[in-house]
Amino acid sequence: MKKSELKDFLDEKVIIYNHPNFIESDPIQIPHLFTLKEDIEIAGFLVATIAWGNRKSIINNGHRLVEIMGSSPYDFVMNFSEKNAESLTPFVHRTFNNEDLFYFFKALQNIYKNHGGMESLFAKYGEKDSLQSAIHHFKKIFFELPHLSRTQKHVSDPLKNSAAKRINMFLRWMVRNDNAGVDFGIWKSISPAQLSCPLDVHSGNVARKLGLLNRKQNDGKALAELDNSLRKLDPNDPVKYDFALFGLGVFERF
Repeated sequence: MKKSELKDFLDEKVIIYNHPNFIESDPIQIPHLFTLKEDIEIAGFLVATIAWGNRKSIINNGHRLVEIMGSSPYDFVMNFSEKNAESLTPFVHRTFNNEDLFYFFKALQNIYKNHGGMESLFAKYGEKDSLQSAIHHFKKIFFELPHLSRTQKHVSDPLKNSAAKRINMFLRWMVRNDNAGVDFGIWKSISPAQLSCPLDVHSGNVARKLGLLNRKQNDGKALAELDNSLRKLDPNDPVKYDFALFGLGVFERF
């Protein structure tokens, strides 16, 4: 397929899947419960963190997180303390448990109280056409408080060759702003041109079939290759093609 044909094909798929109907089957529905910027960020970050495995289970546990936070994520995080620990005990999603969640609340509180919030952290360390270094710095700051070493695995580090799928998905949600009603576009200090595609089994397989990706593993090097291919199709908003790759893989079994 020629580059122009491929672009036309993928642009059509973006229009189909980048649509409010997409929300009802996707974890992005959890932050869509909120209107306050910080509520959207916190709910989005937490549900993106547990976004692996069965989609129904991810969404159910996302709603459980909202319940734990009393449907006011920012207020809950800012007032979080040791005495809240008991309310977290039943929470578990695969290998993410109540101890991890306890630390995540403390770390988020630290970021909002001492680092100007999530957006300013990512914006501070972002590069012209990448946020991968920013994710690395975010992780360092996220884990600057005393924590269990097991909890670190729940935030990926691209500088250790991780594709960081879940955190790249969260960043897409926060940054992309195209008025389609799916992504939020509430982070104005970061450009969609800096985003990287959330690379997983589905998007990776479709990208290989379309000649956008050659590397076999879904790792940081593969992400850099895929990013490069997508930026050639649209340098200003390369990650809109996540909708096309994901839709083709999950809904069309491409």
